Amino acid sequence: MSGDAMNAVDVSVRKVRADELPQLLQLYRYLNPDDVALPPMEIVAGTWQAMQAHPGMRVLAACAGDELLATATLVIVPNLTRGARPYALIENVVTAPAWRKRGIASRLLHATCEMAWAEDCYKVMLMTGRKDEPTLRFYRNAGFVDGDKTGFIARPA
Repeated sequence: MSGDAMNAVDVSVRKVRADELPQLLQLYRYLNPDDVALPPMEIVAGTWQAMQAHPGMRVLAACAGDELLATATLVIVPNLTRGARPYALIENVVTAPAWRKRGIASRLLHATCEMAWAEDCYKVMLMTGRKDEPTLRFYRNAGFVDGDKTGFIARPA
């Protein structure tokens, strides 16, 4: 496919279907290439089923037909502050390398935030471990700002 044809592709954003787990896992390989190996597929499939059944969780994808080009996970969390308005978290944002720098992930993030706003979320949070300026600029251009809060992460010992 030529560069012009790839740029003109019709992209939609939707929830990842249950049968698209293999494609989703392929995208995740691009997210963390050095990640630990997954457990056996029956465990992975059980986790995928639990994710799909989890209230407020949506695994979304930017798609061209049945091909997943990019993905992000949106979690909407009920809340008893801010007028009992929920907040949202975005995690696991990744685009297949062949589809990067075409605005696809930006469209995905925009649609993801629109879903959160439609649920009356008062904020959407996104963290990245990446420090390179192009990635940070991408998130800024997608409407995220360097916050006035400090993020902390705890990991098991």
